[in-house]
Amino acid sequence: MKVFFVLFLNFGFILSQNLFFSEYIEGSSYNKALEIFNPANDEIELTGWELWRIANGGDWTEGKSNAVNLSNYVISATNVFVLCHSSIDSEYYSLCNLTGKNTTIFNGDDAIALTYNDVIIDVIGESGDDPGTGWDVAGESNATKNHTLMRSSSITSGNGGDWTTSAGTNSDNSEWIVLSEDDFTNLGTHNCNSCSESVTICDDNNACNFNEEGECTCPDENECDCDGNVLDCADIC
Repeated sequence: MKVFFVLFLNFGFILSQNLFFSEYIEGSSYNKALEIFNPANDEIELTGWELWRIANGGDWTEGKSNAVNLSNYVISATNVFVLCHSSIDSEYYSLCNLTGKNTTIFNGDDAIALTYNDVIIDVIGESGDDPGTGWDVAGESNATKNHTLMRSSSITSGNGGDWTTSAGTNSDNSEWIVLSEDDFTNLGTHNCNSCSESVTICDDNNACNFNEEGECTCPDENECDCDGNVLDCADIC
């Protein structure tokens, strides 16, 4: 019972961390980047977090041997952390929080995992035989090669290692949106419609929704009050 309780607490803590890959770029030359999103309302310190990589087929034991340790870094609340190859084009360099050859030295047929205390939280690709050129995503052949993959805004957590379900078979059931090669348009930001975000409370006592959740909604200049009663020509409601 004690063992189960400890494991349960640890699993709950892992779920509370809830980081996941929000973007993957396997572009021309060394234009390679990974984006990790923190959907929580608090910053997450990355002690215990690692990136694992399987090169050209193999298992996650090999992946762990190629680990990049992310300790000593922090992802602020509802923000992203971007890792780039050190030789990425200079025009994209300012988007990177961490650069290095070992950080993002992957090709389309290399599987990548985001792990916490050796538990796989999210993956792109999978262990096993080398897929050849790359993995299919959303019905797009070899989409992990020479493409940008952006996580759908409806996804709120990692796939736990289930790449098949995550990749999907078409644009409707995939967790990813497949973009063209060297598409850096969205790198550095991520939109997660269903993730936890800071709640906005209206603090304008003249607004119709004062002290309620949401942006303030104030009467238009031609309105008399929040019920929609408008002024007539004599300025009378």
